[in-house]
Amino acid sequence: MTHLNFGQVRFENVGKNYGDFTAIPDLNLVIEPGQLVTLLGPSGCGKTTTLRMIAGLETPTSGRIMIGGQDVTRLPPNERDVSMVFQSYALFPHMSVLENVKYGLESSGLKNAEELAFKGLDLVGLREKAPRLPSELSGGQQQRVAVARALVLEPQVLLLDEPLSNLDARLRRLVRTEIREIQQRLDFTAVYVTHDQEEALAVSDRIVVMRDGRIEQDGTPFELYESPASEFIADFIGEANILDCDISSIVEDSAHIAIGDAKYLLRNRNHSVGKAKLAARANSIKLNKENTTGLTGKIKSAAYLGDHFQYEVLSDLGDLFVIDNETNHQLENGTTVGIDFDVRGLALIGGKK
Repeated sequence: MTHLNFGQVRFENVGKNYGDFTAIPDLNLVIEPGQLVTLLGPSGCGKTTTLRMIAGLETPTSGRIMIGGQDVTRLPPNERDVSMVFQSYALFPHMSVLENVKYGLESSGLKNAEELAFKGLDLVGLREKAPRLPSELSGGQQQRVAVARALVLEPQVLLLDEPLSNLDARLRRLVRTEIREIQQRLDFTAVYVTHDQEEALAVSDRIVVMRDGRIEQDGTPFELYESPASEFIADFIGEANILDCDISSIVEDSAHIAIGDAKYLLRNRNHSVGKAKLAARANSIKLNKENTTGLTGKIKSAAYLGDHFQYEVLSDLGDLFVIDNETNHQLENGTTVGIDFDVRGLALIGGKK
């Protein structure tokens, strides 16, 4: 199959109800072939329901779903040419790694199942683990086996449902890097569900942020972080303080803004002169107890987290959450500090469409 839509996923006016509850009101979304698109959002936002509808584990109440140009809305999972990697790995505990990977191949009647299974294990660097049982592997290795098992079926679309949530922080970083490297090398379409913003930023070509069953913003990691469309996006993609500011003038694609008496030049996203909302990333706020001549605040609470300090600061702008990873001395509660901003961590929110 070589048609141009191979691997494309398309939602056309898709709705999903559970009795009187509307989980997805009206979803329109296109995932292009070869992209890794992450569905991101808080619990209950509809991201998992959306993934399950692609897999055929849930049936839309309205609209249609296309995969590779084919209407699959009413097709069962085994007729959709998709594979899924589950949060719980879902490996057969009594089977070896090799047997797990070749299980789906043998079920499809392929005579060279073992050869293909070994190739799948080569993809994830686990050929030498072929005779082991899943219980003899680490959590990261088990997840890589689950990825290999899904990939050997050569699906149009690989679905990953919170694939790293059972791993510790270090393993999450390692395995997400491996998943992304394999996806880019093989150029397959992947739909990835997570509630972890850092994970989404690290692996995605595009991020679709969902809220209450709707798409809040859809864009590249850079676009979502640098140009949040709403206060929700600004606070959800990276921790941000939402501040009031004044735009005094617009010059081409830049805006001159004022936060109190301080002035900054920021990239403009279709804003006009006047009042605006600003996202100030927690690590963009600079505290200085030696210079308190401009905007000031008072340390309300402080915490040491090894590679950085976290502060809550009372100021005329409101309570500010600050991450300081530049200094090596903790500021005590009650300390008066000067407040400044690094423009790299400031972003105007929204703007006219």
